[in-house]
Amino acid sequence: MRLLLDENLPKRLKVDFPEHEIFTVSDKQWNGIKNGELLKLLQDNSFDVLLTYDKNLQHQQNFQKYTLTVFILTAKINQYKELTNLTPKIKKYLISGQIRIGPVIISND
Repeated sequence: MRLLLDENLPKRLKVDFPEHEIFTVSDKQWNGIKNGELLKLLQDNSFDVLLTYDKNLQHQQNFQKYTLTVFILTAKINQYKELTNLTPKIKKYLISGQIRIGPVIISND
């Protein structure tokens, strides 16, 4: 699967997904692009999943327009040492092959 890490996530999170084709917003030179345009770019470039820390994204976008999944990571702090704990949950979704279109909240709860 093709995954994109939003610019609000630590780049180091890429190492948690070696079995996938994973990029950061910086890798694609998409820094500063607004969410709606970013989702369109993801779709136009055959991405399957966006990983983000932006909890407002799920309320700001019409996901019926896009055919991709957005994992919204929820943790106490936005640092690799905390977010890497969410990796097994994300991988479980990815491995199942039953990821749904639209926002999916991933948390330690």
